[in-house]
Amino acid sequence: MTEWISAALLIFGALFMFIGALGIVRLPDFFTRSHAAAKATSFGALLMLLAIALHFADPWIIFESLLVIAFIYLTAPIASHMLGRAAYFLNLPMWKGTHIDELRNRYDPEKHTLASGGEGE
Repeated sequence: MTEWISAALLIFGALFMFIGALGIVRLPDFFTRSHAAAKATSFGALLMLLAIALHFADPWIIFESLLVIAFIYLTAPIASHMLGRAAYFLNLPMWKGTHIDELRNRYDPEKHTLASGGEGE
């Protein structure tokens, strides 16, 4: 039974990775592409690592799989955010269908700083 569950996890993990890769190719601008790269592929890797841990059922392999999952989920969102922020600061063009730009009046391009505060200011 664990072989079937492992196989299903591997297939679903590969499917999510494929969806992430398809999003990188098909989405219109850098910002939406980075979202696809960070979210779908991280979840695909999680499913595949869970399949490995379940299939081998060795405590050391389970521990290593959990460490890799933790590393991915700690680094992928931060890396995606930093790449998006750098792209915004370099004035990479946004998709023409983008309606909301929450940083438009908050970023000072000369000082490279962001103004904090909410809508009410």
